[in-house]
Amino acid sequence: MTNTTDDDKEVENLEITLLLEGMFKRYGYDFRDYSLAHLRRRLRHRLNSSALPDMGAMLHRVLHDRSFFELLLRDLSINVTEMFRDPDIYLQIRTEVVSRLKTWPFVKIWHAGCATGEEVYSMAILLHEEGLLGRCQIYATDFNQIALKKAKEGIYSLDQVRQFTANYQKSGGRESFSDYYTADNDAVILKNWLKTRIVFADHNLVTDSVFSEVQLVVCRNVLIYFNRELQERIFQTFYESLCPGGFLWLGSKESLRPSAMGEHFETLFSTEKIYKRDLQ
Repeated sequence: MTNTTDDDKEVENLEITLLLEGMFKRYGYDFRDYSLAHLRRRLRHRLNSSALPDMGAMLHRVLHDRSFFELLLRDLSINVTEMFRDPDIYLQIRTEVVSRLKTWPFVKIWHAGCATGEEVYSMAILLHEEGLLGRCQIYATDFNQIALKKAKEGIYSLDQVRQFTANYQKSGGRESFSDYYTADNDAVILKNWLKTRIVFADHNLVTDSVFSEVQLVVCRNVLIYFNRELQERIFQTFYESLCPGGFLWLGSKESLRPSAMGEHFETLFSTEKIYKRDLQ
């Protein structure tokens, strides 16, 4: 016989299902194929901080209060990032992948789920130092408008700079990291010329289609929040977005294996999760 705890969990799961369905029908944001464990953690956090009694009450609030929905949307977005995160992998990109990108006359790069932009600017700096930025176009996309706005501004806390600088140096940086920003009180503002090759755009990996034909897709530590079915759909989108021989760069906890799309990619560097699309 199912005990009360299991009953409560089953009811909560049903309420979460109804909440996600309501968000999709009311606002067009689709979280229905996100990892249930991730959703439960984030929703419970908002539930507690909002003093709501249960998920049913949250559903009512979401449907009738857009400002509350936007608050919840921020909770469900994935914005954990930093400049040159995992610097050893950036070093691998610098030494092994960029040389291959240089074989194309013009290079297009898609940062899918760019969050607040730190990794996009990291790529721009890396490409600049490798002499490739001038013939690149970087597309940085996310569905979170607040995160996109911050990414476009390129303004970050001065407290973060020490970590950014250490990461940059470990990633093979060739200049002084301070050359790429100006300090303003307790913030740093990245130089405007870094933005000239970047286009920031609203794009939802879950509901939107193929973005563009690109030579490199960067999507790090986003797919871990999706269930397997949604991951398969996203891998299909990435495959169709990449030109033959293009590269896919995933997060350290993500993998194309055992995805059905894996047969269409060669594992270039397994530890770094860098893959090469087939030539078909």
